[in-house]
Amino acid sequence: MPKQIHKTIKIPSQKVRCSIDRVAIFGSADVDEKHPLYEEVFSVAQYLAYHNKVVIDGGGPGTMLAATRGAQAAGGKTVTVTFNPVDMPEFEGKDVENTPDKEIKAANYIERMFGLINEADAFICFQGGTGTLSEWATVWLLSHLYYGNHKPIILYGAFWKDVMKTMNEHFFVGEKENAVYKIATNQEELIEALNAFETELADRCGLPRRG
Repeated sequence: MPKQIHKTIKIPSQKVRCSIDRVAIFGSADVDEKHPLYEEVFSVAQYLAYHNKVVIDGGGPGTMLAATRGAQAAGGKTVTVTFNPVDMPEFEGKDVENTPDKEIKAANYIERMFGLINEADAFICFQGGTGTLSEWATVWLLSHLYYGNHKPIILYGAFWKDVMKTMNEHFFVGEKENAVYKIATNQEELIEALNAFETELADRCGLPRRG
């Protein structure tokens, strides 16, 4: 008989705050500073920092570097959750140029992803690869499981409309699962989505609405 080891694996906690103060940004590691996606993430992170949001990312290159630098350009606070892989040649790892105010070092990829999720009050998902897909799918699932005390999700980019249409056509997606996210195709819609989610959180906590 093999030896049985019982180990508790901590998953990200539910949303317990009444405002969005910390925002995690997910997106591609494979874009440079001249790519439109890099520039868009930089601008969004800059906006978040101007409005006193802590910007959180995975500490790598591409959109993660854009997130950190965008927030820093506005004098904002930044946090990265990093993982230094040994046997994962396709994982981008930490970018030495991505220098946040605080770095949290994870032991493995899953711990890194859970750390990103746990640190944030809300998520903005940009275009990316399979890593971004795993992050998006995980935060979407957790928002469904914690529905009513969940963390909001903003899907940034017009392509998400096609993605979510496909999901609803081919998967068993319920009404509540569609209520935890909003799609924003530009920064103006992003601001509207953030404000709507802020109001939703205030209502959950019984706080007065902002005038």
